[in-house]
Amino acid sequence: MLHIDVPICVCFCVAYYDVSAESSTEFPDRLSLMEVRLQAQEDEITLLKSSLADALRKLRLHDQQIPLLKQQLIAGKRNSLFHCANIKIFPALLIRVRRNSEKSRDSQEKTKQRLSKKAASSTNLLTRSPSQSIKMFIRGRPITMYIPSNILNYEELRMDLPLQKLDLDWVYGYRGRDCRANLYLLPSGEAVYFIACVVVLYHIRNQTQRHYQKHTDCVRCLAIHPDKVRVASGQTAGVDKDGKPLQPFVHIWDSKTLVTLQQIGLGTFERGVGALTFSSSVIVYTSTNEAILAVDFSPTDTNNIISCGKSHVYFWTMSTGTLTKKQGIFGKYKKPKFVLCFVFSLTGDVLTGDSEGNILTWGKSAADTKTLGKGAKETFQIMKQTRAHEGSVFAMCVLQGGAILSGGGKDRKVIRWSADLAPERECEIPEKFGAVRTIADVDGEELLVGTTRNAILRGTFSDGFVAIVQGHVDEMWGLATHPTQNIFISCGNDRQVCVWNAEDHKLDWCTTLEESGLCADFSPNGAVVSVGLSTGRWVVLDLQTKEVVSDLTDGNEQLSVMRYSPDGSFLAVGSHDNLIYIYNVTEGGRRYTRFGKCTGHSSFITHLDWSKDGKYIMSNSGDYEILYWDVASGCKLLRNRFESKDREWASYTCVLGFHVMGVWLEGSDGTDINALCRSHSESMVAVADDFCKVHLFQYPCPKPKAPSYKYEGHGSHVTNVRFTHNDSHLLSMGGKDTCILQWRVKGAAPGDHSKEHLASSSSVCSSSSSPVNGT
Repeated sequence: MLHIDVPICVCFCVAYYDVSAESSTEFPDRLSLMEVRLQAQEDEITLLKSSLADALRKLRLHDQQIPLLKQQLIAGKRNSLFHCANIKIFPALLIRVRRNSEKSRDSQEKTKQRLSKKAASSTNLLTRSPSQSIKMFIRGRPITMYIPSNILNYEELRMDLPLQKLDLDWVYGYRGRDCRANLYLLPSGEAVYFIACVVVLYHIRNQTQRHYQKHTDCVRCLAIHPDKVRVASGQTAGVDKDGKPLQPFVHIWDSKTLVTLQQIGLGTFERGVGALTFSSSVIVYTSTNEAILAVDFSPTDTNNIISCGKSHVYFWTMSTGTLTKKQGIFGKYKKPKFVLCFVFSLTGDVLTGDSEGNILTWGKSAADTKTLGKGAKETFQIMKQTRAHEGSVFAMCVLQGGAILSGGGKDRKVIRWSADLAPERECEIPEKFGAVRTIADVDGEELLVGTTRNAILRGTFSDGFVAIVQGHVDEMWGLATHPTQNIFISCGNDRQVCVWNAEDHKLDWCTTLEESGLCADFSPNGAVVSVGLSTGRWVVLDLQTKEVVSDLTDGNEQLSVMRYSPDGSFLAVGSHDNLIYIYNVTEGGRRYTRFGKCTGHSSFITHLDWSKDGKYIMSNSGDYEILYWDVASGCKLLRNRFESKDREWASYTCVLGFHVMGVWLEGSDGTDINALCRSHSESMVAVADDFCKVHLFQYPCPKPKAPSYKYEGHGSHVTNVRFTHNDSHLLSMGGKDTCILQWRVKGAAPGDHSKEHLASSSSVCSSSSSPVNGT
């Protein structure tokens, strides 16, 4: 028990339990994380052994060449026989650079002529190819990448931070599926709610957002001080990228300035903060083994606190810095599985809503000395039971005049009751929005309703309700941006395909498919969008009519990537059956005929990109392969990957490749980066990682430890990132947090397609310029 005189908040520390069908567990499997790290260490040891063996082999070859070198030195020859490779070893990432011989071909030919056949054979083993190559090892697997011709000195390339930065511009979504009492209205006209690690202040009339971004993991509860200015928000514990637990805490902050006033509870809570409430002068920490779903101070006596949760209602009394509790007695009434919410009537009675659909009125009873004996104390018992809803009572709210609102789960009803619990009015929330999760009063007539399908509705009993905030309700993976408009599409495991307007920050339209949508891409003409599903099936939707104009199936495994060629004449479909299916596209994207398939990957396809001329494809797979395909010549695998080193790509979403090698951090296991996207200006690249972060790098970034800007906000692995058509914004998509964040790009004019050059005193790197001698 802790008593402090300045902050003003009650925080209940709880272990989370599922209390509804919408609840979900988000704590990772520690054992699994430890196994992953152990495997990474074993791979590192294998890699170091391989590097040592390689170095020893080079030393042996070097020893074999010493007699020949002596002969050349005696003869006065000063041509270099070979140039040893530099080897750099990082903890879990090995980069091996092969350099060209600095002598001309004529000099090499003269040297060869002076060597014996045996010596010449040994020399050929060491002679470098006409270009440089780099080997990057992930989990012990070598990945060879060839350095473009216009880079003259790889070692002296300078990696800088990008010229651009990101600012959080808009947050799409609301967390109603498994949280409650998380929607309030401020006097400023702003609705306050949260999703992922962000608390959103949405001005309903002006349709603007502000964001409180100081949390390091998912926000789970919210409370507003009686002054309607200060806000308390509590978060979960979470883990860092190494699987180590992070402590949960509560932030108290000013809703006008977004300044953090105090951070409390660090080191006190274990798994997370489940409920918060404000009083006027004290803060109380308490812990319980039972799930706490709601807590509040009595409006008539701030020394009294009520909490409810799994099969209980507790009445707490605070005195001289300590708390004592009494449990509410259900007596002859059936004890519910959960007591989900409660309010105080204007007369001071406690009204609870439970999982049986009842509203219970609680009151004090005098001590029963006849039954319990002398010294028995007063108890809290049920005075009245009112049948309210079919299914659970998820939310309750008291209006200024004393009327009471209740929100139902199974029946999706909002009911207005008189002060003595006589029903007055009711309305039903549309099924597509789910059940009522929480209710906020706007002006006695107008209401805000948060729902279990992550929507916030605004309306009245007479006019009905419309959605002002909507979002996905399950893990998301598919994200694509329109080629010419500020429109983007999202899809995920909830089977919803949503088309959003990034300018108006609204959902344009949404349709539900028969299976989960995992990937998507707009055709270059912007008329249609293709969506890959979890069963090998894919559909093409008309953006105007919203109709399915094509429905095809490739294999029976999930699809991971859809990508149109730059001119829209081809569509590449990457599958988990290790194949890339190529289709001819006609009739403006409405007709598709199979052209061929790319066969050669030994694992599932993860990413792919088209060349700018639309003839070639670069692809990545689950076992970290980089392959190149000549589509125009019949989907032929290009065995000589060196030939593709100078090829220009219309997009760059492959996470493995020379130009993006620097995005991989030390210790990466190959799955730590989920998605990557180069800007249309080809000056920056955004990265979505497995640790809830969005990174912004300079493009290209072909060297290890490339610097980046790192941005937080997601509360789950970030599954995808995409730039809008003119690079004015970046969109990032969370997985389990069901959140889409829209970032404003600052520091460069949108649509500026000038390429950033990587330059040093002796090297130039540009994807469009010819080689330049920097000496």
